[in-house]
Amino acid sequence: MHFLPEDLDEYVVAHSEDEPELLQQLSRETYQKILQPRMLSGHYQGRLLSMISKLVNPKNILEIGTYTGYSALCLAEGMQKNGELDTIDINEELFDFQRKYFEKSEFGHQILQHVGDALDIIPKLNKMYDLIFVDADKENYSNYFEAIINKLNVGGIILSDNVLWSGKVLETKFKKDDTSTPALIEYNKLLKEDPRVETVVLPIRDGLTISRKL
Repeated sequence: MHFLPEDLDEYVVAHSEDEPELLQQLSRETYQKILQPRMLSGHYQGRLLSMISKLVNPKNILEIGTYTGYSALCLAEGMQKNGELDTIDINEELFDFQRKYFEKSEFGHQILQHVGDALDIIPKLNKMYDLIFVDADKENYSNYFEAIINKLNVGGIILSDNVLWSGKVLETKFKKDDTSTPALIEYNKLLKEDPRVETVVLPIRDGLTISRKL
């Protein structure tokens, strides 16, 4: 969902940082070979994730929802030299695709892949994080929040993607099979009201929330 007119959106992208060549390659191959390429963070949002990570300069990063690895590589750009990025995805078929691009980058040795249900994996991760990116199944966003909040350092950042859900979060009636929209409405309310975080919603692409742990 684009909130700006197309020509103004193109201007914004043109006057933001260029997309690195490796990420261009990853994006092309994702569109050529992988189902649902719209799930890719893409050039503009990727540069935003990179900038936020560089501002935070995290030692440890957690990502819930790897897909083809684009966002992980963007977040890794701001990671400390001795840091690690744990990224979780339920689709084991994407593991080798992700690893290929991780190894092509300078961060390959710092990125740890986990395959399976994030709610099972997160409790087993024995470290604290400075930056967490949530971009997986929307129905579990609130559950992910409860799983990660105590693994986030004070002052740490949670980034939540797709929080405006193509504007459907304004709806009050949902199709019978639509479980994502009410889950996101509940999640957005949780972030607004939970005293452990302060939150700002950015109307960028499909909505990106920045929450800081108090």
